[in-house]
Amino acid sequence: MANKNLNAAKTAKKDEFYTEMPDIERELQHYWPHFRGKVIFCNCDDPYESNFFKYFALHFNHLGLKKLICTCYNGSPVQGKELLIDFGDFSDAPKKVAYKVVITEVKDLNGDGTVDLSDVRYLLQNDKNVISILKTGDFRDPECIELLKEADIVITNPPFSLFREYIAQLIEYKKRFLIVGHQNAIHYKEIFPRIKNGEVWLGYGFKGAAAHFFSPYEDIATSGDHKKNMIRVSGVTWFTNIDHNKRHEEIDLVCHYTPEDYPSYANYDAIEVSKVQDIPCDYKGAMGVPTTFLDKYNPEQFEIIGLAEGDLGKELGLKPFDRELKKLNKSLRDGQLFFMKNGFPQKPYSRILIRNKNPKIE
Repeated sequence: MANKNLNAAKTAKKDEFYTEMPDIERELQHYWPHFRGKVIFCNCDDPYESNFFKYFALHFNHLGLKKLICTCYNGSPVQGKELLIDFGDFSDAPKKVAYKVVITEVKDLNGDGTVDLSDVRYLLQNDKNVISILKTGDFRDPECIELLKEADIVITNPPFSLFREYIAQLIEYKKRFLIVGHQNAIHYKEIFPRIKNGEVWLGYGFKGAAAHFFSPYEDIATSGDHKKNMIRVSGVTWFTNIDHNKRHEEIDLVCHYTPEDYPSYANYDAIEVSKVQDIPCDYKGAMGVPTTFLDKYNPEQFEIIGLAEGDLGKELGLKPFDRELKKLNKSLRDGQLFFMKNGFPQKPYSRILIRNKNPKIE
């Protein structure tokens, strides 16, 4: 799906997208040791629809979970539409109401000798203590906040239109989390300072930085060569504060600094690095790099100085443009970096300013 459709979905608040199981499996395999003995909370997940619920219910015993809690809100457009991923038909499933499901154990309830999703299905159908009704199911509702307080780790795909508010709540209640978001959120003034300060970082990421989601909105969804109501969204990633091995892998730096290859910015004491792979191994000063750097960011190898964009760029002390320069390049904006080339100001796309903590200077 083109990202302009994603933006339209956000504007219309039609951004309740359901994550595909392969994407969930690919990311969560790196965090298994963190789940043992923990209460997992999926607070944007209809348990009859969500693959997050399905994943944790299926792996409940293997992961050694203490408890799994799922909640959905009563405005969900998928309630009552009987998607029921891989569970079959639930004729007694609650319709158009907010509810929670709490699981503390998954047993071989149907006596077939194995514990699988059919046992979870049986549990939901027959144990009335598992399901209860909520007032709204909104993650901001006091009922859901009380559940949040009980949780150890929150894992879900929250509505992109509420991402700022959602992650702020997680941080306020000091929760560990692994959530899906768009890479545009990196630029939010509520998010980037937390990345800079080491409170939030990126996960392993989606294959090709793109994912397919199920969308219940027929005017937003596009089938293409995939299933009906599937959309392709580029630029999505995982935001987390749970440590993982990739975060400690160093970028292999093979390039060397020369003034000819790395122009200096005209409004900040730093050099331009157009590709992450071109970061010089022997430069000790500030460097402007693409935001894709965060996919490979190792806090032991690099220091993040700031984001050269908008108000955050102004806070860094980036000098403003004068009228003559803006006449030469109308795309220039205050709070952004630029360098001169052949007498004309060049403005690269959004840059993060970093510094190598251990440059290899001979």
